[in-house]
Amino acid sequence: MAQVEDELSLVFQALADPTRRAIISRLRGGPTTVGELAEPFSMSRPAISQHLKVLERAGLIERTADAQWRRCTLRTEPLDDASAWVDRHRDEWNERFDLLDERLRRLKDSAN
Repeated sequence: MAQVEDELSLVFQALADPTRRAIISRLRGGPTTVGELAEPFSMSRPAISQHLKVLERAGLIERTADAQWRRCTLRTEPLDDASAWVDRHRDEWNERFDLLDERLRRLKDSAN
């Protein structure tokens, strides 16, 4: 279980940054060169490379070299795993909020 949580931590950490989320959004259209990914951002290539390393370490992208082109491809499996984790816990969180709601309603009713 610790391995899964560690992988999830890497995914959530990668997704915490808006630049990395924007890169992932751009990759939804298919494999893209590093240069194309860097175009809309006002940051250096080394900075983009650092973002790509974080995404790659989290398993969210795969980088390949094709002649002089370096391409990035989105890998959705880690996103699916993160989504499944959130879904599993969402029911528990909602149940706890419902219990809290009920408790607050009872406290309010007893105060009147």
